[in-house]
Order: sequence, then C-alpha cells, then structure tokens
Amino acid sequence: MSTPSSTPGTAGRYNLRKRKPKQATPKSKKQQGGRRMAEKARRRGRDTSSPSPRGYANDVEITIDGIHERSPAQRQVFEVEDPDSYAGVSTSKDRRSLADKWRELYANKDFGNIVLLIALYWLQGIPLGLAHGSIPFLLKEKLSYAQVGLFSLAGYPYSLKLFWSPIVDSLYDRKFGRRKSWIVPIQLVLALVFWWMGSHIDSLVRDPTDHIYEITYLFLAIVFLSATQDIAVDGWALTLLSKENLSYASTCQTVGINCGFFLSFTVFLALNSVEFSNKYIYSTAHEQGFLQLGPYMSFWALIYVLVTLYLILFKKETRPTGEDAGQESEYGLVETYKTIWRICKLPHMRLFIVVLLFSKIGFIPNDSITKLKLIEHGLHKEDMALAVLIDFPVQIFFGYYAARWSQGESKMKPWRIAFILRLICAALSMLTVHYFPESGLTTWYFCIIIITKVTASMAGTVQFVGMSAFITQIADPVIGGTYMTLLNTLSNFGGTWPVFFIMRAVDYFTSATCMFPEGSEMSAYSCAAQEDRNRCTKDGGVCDVAWDGYYVMSTMCIVVAIALYYGFIRPTVVKLERLPDHIWRVSKDSRR
Repeated sequence: MSTPSSTPGTAGRYNLRKRKPKQATPKSKKQQGGRRMAEKARRRGRDTSSPSPRGYANDVEITIDGIHERSPAQRQVFEVEDPDSYAGVSTSKDRRSLADKWRELYANKDFGNIVLLIALYWLQGIPLGLAHGSIPFLLKEKLSYAQVGLFSLAGYPYSLKLFWSPIVDSLYDRKFGRRKSWIVPIQLVLALVFWWMGSHIDSLVRDPTDHIYEITYLFLAIVFLSATQDIAVDGWALTLLSKENLSYASTCQTVGINCGFFLSFTVFLALNSVEFSNKYIYSTAHEQGFLQLGPYMSFWALIYVLVTLYLILFKKETRPTGEDAGQESEYGLVETYKTIWRICKLPHMRLFIVVLLFSKIGFIPNDSITKLKLIEHGLHKEDMALAVLIDFPVQIFFGYYAARWSQGESKMKPWRIAFILRLICAALSMLTVHYFPESGLTTWYFCIIIITKVTASMAGTVQFVGMSAFITQIADPVIGGTYMTLLNTLSNFGGTWPVFFIMRAVDYFTSATCMFPEGSEMSAYSCAAQEDRNRCTKDGGVCDVAWDGYYVMSTMCIVVAIALYYGFIRPTVVKLERLPDHIWRVSKDSRR
C-alpha cells in the first residue's frame, strides 16, 4: 500500500508495503546508510545474539523519499518489525528466578552497606511503631479521646522535618563524616532516653491521667530525634551505595522502617496482652503480659549502642569526589530555605499545597479512631495486632502494582479512584463499630473487620504511590531533593495535623451519663471518657451513651471530604496533572 506522490515543496513521499525477498543489487551510499540505521534501530529493540523471531520475513517496511531527490534509486529504508512476531519469545532476564536475584544481591559489592541501611532504618521504625501504634492503644484504656489526641502531637516532628533538614545537611564535621556527625550522637542520645524510660515508662503508662504531658514530651523528643536521624540516613544512602545500586535505597527504607514498626506495634501488643500471654506462653494464669514496655525499651537501648559502636569503630564515611563533591556544596543553608520559598510561590504550587493539606480529612476518623473504638467495644489488642499482621503483606503487594498503575500521562487517576474507595471504607468502618456483636467477637465478624481494614489500607497505599509518582514527575531535577522533600513533608502533614482536633471533637460531641438503679446512693455523672466508663461499671452503674462523637465526626468528615473532592480537589488535580513539566520548574534566573 502506498500514498500518492507528494507535491513539490512538501516533506516527501511515504510508502508502506510488505517486505519481499530481493536479489542482491548494488546499493548507493544513501541506501547503505539507511540500511545501517535500520539495523541499529532493530538492535535497540532486540538482542542480536538471539535468533531472529519467527515471522521476521513478514516485517513491514516503510520507505521515505528525500525532500529534494525522490528518485527510487535514492530511497532511505527504515524497517518496523511486526510486534506479533515476538509472541512467546522470552529473554534471559524474564527467566531469572527469585533465588537468582537473592544470590545476585548477596554477591553485590554493596551488600554490607545495604544491610547497614536496613539496620539504621529499622531503628527508626522502633519509636515510630510505639508512638503511632502501641502507646495510643495502651493509653486509650484509661484516657479520653481528647487526651489521646494530645499524645498524637508527639508524631508531628516526623511530618515537619523539612524545616530543619537544611541544618542537618549544612553543619557537620568533615573529618568524622558528614552523616555520621549526626547519626552517631543522635543514636547515643536515643539509647540514653530509651534506657531511662525503661525504668520509668511502665509507672507513667500505668497511671496516664496525671502523666499525659510527661509521656507526650518524652515521645515527642524521641520522634524528633528519630526524624533527624532519618534526614541524615537518607542523605548517606545517596553516597553509601554505588550509583548502580541506588535503587536499593528505597527498598532498604521500606523494609527497615516497616519491620521496626511491625515489631513495636504488632509483636509488642501481642506479647503485652494478658490474654495472649496466658493462652500461648504461660502455663498458669498471670496478671501481666509476657513483655512490658519498660524491658522492651531497655532492650532497644542496647541495640542502639551496639549499632552506634559499629559505626564509630568499623564504618568510615567516604567523601564524595568529582561532580558529587561539587553538588554537595552547591546549596548552602540560607540558599536552601530560599529555594523552598521560591517553590511555594510557584503559581500552581499553591493550589497543590492546599490539596496536600486538606485531602486526607475524610480518612482521619477511620485511620486514627476506628481501631480504638473496636477495642472499646470488645476487640482484643492481639486481635487488632493480627489484623495489622495480615495487612502488612497486602500493602507491599499493592504497593508494587500501584507503581505500575501510576505510570502514563494520568498518574493521579489511581489516586482519585482510591480516594473514593477510602471514603467508602470509612463509612463501612462506622458500621462495623455500630453493629459490633454485644455477645463478643465472632469469627465471621472478625473477617469483616479484616476485609474492611485491608481494603482501606490498600486504597491508602495506592494513593501514596500515586502521589509519589506525580511528585517525582513534577519535581525540578536541579533541586530534586529539596523539591521532593518539601512536597512529601506537606503530604505527610496533611494526614497528621487534623488528628488532634478531630479527637478532641469526638469527646466534645459525646454525651454519656452513668445511670444507677433507683434507690442507689450514687449520683449520675458523665462517663464519656474510658476511665469514667470503667469506674461506672465498678460502681454498679450503666453508661448510657446518648450521642457518640465518633459517629458525628466520622459523618462530618466524610461529608466534607465528598464536598471538597467534587468541588475542589478533583477538578484541581485533573488540571494540575495536565500542566507541562516546565510550569513546575524553579530556574536560577528567578532567584531574587
């Protein structure tokens, strides 16, 4: 099939036809050059060491006439191979087994550095698992939601670390090492704090009403130190691993932090539970669980010391050379803060920042309060820990596929779909709390809770990966580290700042009164807090809940989220993802 000849002045004539066997004929220089170009193009698409696929004789040939010379003897030929001819053809990379990949990783020259990175990120996950997981569960048994919301402030430093990250990057001792100058002293201080808390934390948590501020301040300091260590470790990963192994840095972070979080949340809650310990560990009944918080923190204090001693005695930080050394000193402390301000002043960045700060309001009650409500209704801590255990591999699995779904021009489309799915899961979670069996948890109802939780976590993972893909796309490559850190910090902060206010609102909208039988000498009093509910039961009364603030705030947040999504978030995100990449750039010419 061919098109009519082009008229004078046009670009040329294009012929598309099936390639037929030809007799060997002399070729002009232009023809030979065209054949060489075609051969190079073919080699880029397929390894020449492998045999030609079946059906190659039926490949399609496109000939393009020159602009000025349209003689058939001077045609340039480009070959486009038929994609169907590759059916059933596999490469050696596809045939590699998982065991081969693990053997390759073990033989990697950076294997020791990869293990070190995992260990450093693991140490970060330990305090995060306590602050965001176990401690709220332990406190809720004796505190109100407003008081637990006060403790949630301890997690803020991890979402605000951008504001002191330039200091960590700029101030250091060159002889000792740019990253070790921060990692070593921070881990030693964390070891001291963990060791001290190992002797005092159990008494504080046992009577949290009078010590809620002390507990909050202690974990605020721990999370602040852990976030600062994370800044230094993230920067060290860029030079600790060779360029061909930099892709392992994010894997080390994911594996290390998740494993540390898993130990401090799932494993610790199970071993701390009296019911779990008496059922699976003790042969006789005990009043306390197998593992208490104090000994757990003392153990990790020793691990902090051991890892830090290894860094001091055996690990030398090498200085970057060549181009990396120039890039290291390109931005100073003041210049970095100026760059952050220039990014925030970009025309479309202001809309994006609003999306980051307010897009997670509808999910906060489900993510922060539902699990506490389920325990309040009779779900055991070890059952919740089991749900987290099942949820862990699902997040990893869907995290991989979410990265593939977020490719292409519309990277935020999976994020928008997951937004609606998370709102549906938030509404279903309210129903699981409302219809919790009064006779106790049953197997089928526990399955419903797990399915709802896993689905919500899956949607959250898809949103996280989709947002990360979009941020990676728009980030200015010249200042990619600062750019991505700023947007990721704002995204994390959007999920943490509403927690304190929503938890206080739950208590505000809750109306509950402890009622006593007629003739009782006890007078009615409010039992909105968990501690008052326990006291009401001991006094022989019944806590009559007229209004539960959890349902009020969950409904309000879902309604507000739906209105924001269709009125602002969705049209804004669709508009932003269609903008060209240069709109998001911060050029040096714009500096003032």
